[in-house]
Amino acid sequence: MAENKDLVTVLWSGADVLRGKMDANEYKTYLLGLVFYKYLSDTYLKKAYDLMENEDPESMEAAQAAYEEVMGSDDAQALKEELQQSLHYTLDVDMTYTSMVNDVKTNAFQREKLQAAFNRIQESDELFNGLFADVDLYSTRLGAGDQKQSATIAEVIRVLDAADLIHTEGDVLGQAYEYLIGQFASETGKKAGEFYTPHGPAQILCRIAMAGQENKKGLQVYDPCMGSASLMLSCRNYSTEPDYIQYYGQELMPSTYNLARMNMFLHGVKPEHQKLRNGDTLDADWPTDEETTFDAVTMNPPYSAKWSAAEGFKQDERFMDYGGKLAPKSKADYAFMLHGFYHLKNTGTMAIVLPHGVLFRGASEGTIRKMLLENGSIYAVIGLPSNMFYNTSIPTCIVVLKKHREGRDVLFIDASKLFRKEKKQNIMDKEHIDRVLELYTKRETVEKETYLASFKDIEKNDFNLNIPRYVDNMEEEAEVNLPELTKSIQETNKAIQEGNAAMLSMMMDLTYQKEETKADMEAFVKMLEEV
Repeated sequence: MAENKDLVTVLWSGADVLRGKMDANEYKTYLLGLVFYKYLSDTYLKKAYDLMENEDPESMEAAQAAYEEVMGSDDAQALKEELQQSLHYTLDVDMTYTSMVNDVKTNAFQREKLQAAFNRIQESDELFNGLFADVDLYSTRLGAGDQKQSATIAEVIRVLDAADLIHTEGDVLGQAYEYLIGQFASETGKKAGEFYTPHGPAQILCRIAMAGQENKKGLQVYDPCMGSASLMLSCRNYSTEPDYIQYYGQELMPSTYNLARMNMFLHGVKPEHQKLRNGDTLDADWPTDEETTFDAVTMNPPYSAKWSAAEGFKQDERFMDYGGKLAPKSKADYAFMLHGFYHLKNTGTMAIVLPHGVLFRGASEGTIRKMLLENGSIYAVIGLPSNMFYNTSIPTCIVVLKKHREGRDVLFIDASKLFRKEKKQNIMDKEHIDRVLELYTKRETVEKETYLASFKDIEKNDFNLNIPRYVDNMEEEAEVNLPELTKSIQETNKAIQEGNAAMLSMMMDLTYQKEETKADMEAFVKMLEEV
C-alpha cells in the first residue's frame, strides 16, 4: 500500500504545476494524458529491451540507450515490426518519454517533438485514434507566450519522471490512476458527473451486478454511459477471473471517452478485451453487430437529461414493448434504463443509479414502470444518502433489474442514513456498503431498513415505488413525562420571578438627573411588576 501512496504522491505533484493556471476539469486532461504517454513510452522501452536482451532493464535510461543503439543497426526495422505487432504502436528514439526528460534537463525540450510522439501513437493503430486530441500543447491556459507554455509542459514532464509506472505490482498503477480521477472529480464538483461515480455507490452497483457471477470466465460487462470506465473496471475486484472479463462501453463526451480508454490500458486490460465507442447511447443502439446482451450492466447516466423522444423510437426494439410509451423529452431516465435492460442477458443483473422521481412519476413513466413491475423485471430499489454525487445534491436510488425471474416481489432498502458526512460530500464507508449488500442478499423485511413487497403490495400502492411507502425509518419520539415537565416549568418560572425581583430591587436604588428619564424607568419597572 505504501507503494501506491508514493506513486499517487508523485502523480498528484504534477497537478501542482498546473493548479492555478486552469481549473481541475481542464488540467486533469493534461496530467492524465501525460501520465498515460509516460506509461506507453516506458512500456515500449521495457518491451524493446526484453526483446533485445531477454530481461528487464535496470532503468529507463538503460533501456533508452539500448534502443538507440539497435535503431542505428540493421535490426531496427525487424524490432519495430515486432513491437508494432505486440503493442500496436511504435516510437522513434527521440519520441520516448525518457528522451523528453533528457531534453528538459538540458533545456532543449520542444513541444513539437512531444506532439509528434502523440501523433505517432495515434496513427499506429485504430485503437489509439484521437487519444491525445484533448491535450492541447499550445493552449494559452498553459501560460502567456510560447516560452511559458513550453516551460509548463516541461515541468510536468520533469515531475512525473519520478513515477515508476512499469515496476508497480498488481493493479497499483490502475488504482493510482483511479485515485487521481476521483480527486479531480472532487475538485471539479458538478462538472465531474460526466466522468466519475463515487466509490460507495460504485461498489454497491458492481457487487450487485456481479453477485452470483463471480466465477464466470469470460464475463461480459456493459456500461452504455461509461464515463471514465470506473464502474466496469470496479467489477474486476469481484471476479475470480478478472483477466478474462470482456468490457463493452459507450460514452458521449470525446474527452471522457479518451479518459476511459486510458483507464482501461492502465488497469492492464488487453486491447482485445475492450470494445469502447464514442457515441450517443440513446440516439442509435449499440452494440448491434457483435455481442448484444451482457452478463452485467452497470449505469450511472445523466439524471433527467433531455432526449428527442421521436415517434420513430416507438418502433425501436429497445423501447417498443412498453405500451407504446416513451420516456418524456424532458426526462430520459427511463430511456437509459430500458436501453440497458434490453442489452441484459436473461441470466444477468443490471444496476442503475437514477433520481427518485423514476419511482413515482406518472404519465408515460408510470406506464413503463407498471409494465416492468408486471413482468417482474424490477428486483430491488435501494435509496442512497443525499449529496453523494458531484453533479447533484438530490437523493438518488439504485434500481436493480433482472429478466425472466420467478416472482414479482421487490426488495426496498432504505440506505439514506448509511453515510459519513464530510465537507463537500457524504461518504459511504466499507461498513455502510457491507450493510447494504447484507440486506440485499438476505432479501427479507428488516424493521426500519428493508421491506420485501409482494406484487399485491405494489399494486395496492398504484405501482408507486417511493421508498417511504414501504420502509418506515422514522424514529419514534420519546414519551413526554408530564409530571417532570410540569415540575421543570414551575422551577423555571420561579427562577424568572426571583431574577425579576432582584432586578427591581436594583432599579429602585437608582437616581436620575432628568425627570423624563425617571418617568421612563418607572414605567419600565411597572411593566416588570406586572409580568
